[in-house]
Amino acid sequence: MLHGWAVLLVFQLVGEVLTRAAGWPIPGPVVGMALLLAALQVRFPETEGLRTVSSGLLSHLSILFVPAGVGVMLHAPRLAAEWPAVAVSLLVSTAAGIAVTGWVADRLSRGREEAES
Repeated sequence: MLHGWAVLLVFQLVGEVLTRAAGWPIPGPVVGMALLLAALQVRFPETEGLRTVSSGLLSHLSILFVPAGVGVMLHAPRLAAEWPAVAVSLLVSTAAGIAVTGWVADRLSRGREEAES
């Protein structure tokens, strides 16, 4: 299990170093998890410890939303003052996300149909 924690923390560290060195506006842990995903896709040796640690973290994923909720409550007056812009951006981004997801799914399913025939 300690090996699993070490793998996660090393990938987070590498992500932090990359984002700070490159000056990217992306959180280091996000880059680290993307690198871990890429490593697992190319058959990085997955251990039972990594699986155990990951499952444990995922079972408590809701705790990670607490800081976001606190941030919303902290900025509630600003959100109340700018609610039309927030509402429009939420609606547009949701519609765009659904549209892009549908388009990608359509393209992928067409590719499979052509490959099967």
